[in-house]
Amino acid sequence: MKIGYARVSTQDQSLDLQVDALQKAGCERIYTEKMSGRKDDRPELQKCLDALRSGDILVVYKLDRLGRSTFKLLELTAGFERDGVDFVSIVDGIDTTTPVGRFFFRTMASIAELERDIIVERTQAGLQAARARGRVGGRPAKAKKDVERALKLYDSNQYSVPEIVEMTEVSKATLYRAINKRKNI
Repeated sequence: MKIGYARVSTQDQSLDLQVDALQKAGCERIYTEKMSGRKDDRPELQKCLDALRSGDILVVYKLDRLGRSTFKLLELTAGFERDGVDFVSIVDGIDTTTPVGRFFFRTMASIAELERDIIVERTQAGLQAARARGRVGGRPAKAKKDVERALKLYDSNQYSVPEIVEMTEVSKATLYRAINKRKNI
């Protein structure tokens, strides 16, 4: 089944051009959305992705309708490949139903992976240089007495976690980490 996804960034923009192109491409179902591509929590995109099954083809008018960042696009398309879903971008001429289309996307994925690895390498080198100069990154650890107070409040069963967080200024993650640490002892 061909499934289409169309998106515009603002409420006053029209989806007509994209929807017409998706219908012409043979899409049986089309999901439309008026929301910025920078947002990762796009409900119609999620519905569209949830509807995809092995053998389906996701069609978009243009690549940037699916996502703004190269990383997000490659993450999505890697999921498509894993799940047996093909991908077509009409304007960009991308079609992973063909060997050349699959090669193009795998090449892009490799370049993006190289870029991420280089960023990680630079970050690690910067952290190592900072440590050599006596600087330590990250947030300062919460005082042990604050965490113990939060645990006592939690054990009392009188307060919700958000209330404990507000009273003690111990983050929810720190509280749960302390609870789990205590369980594993």
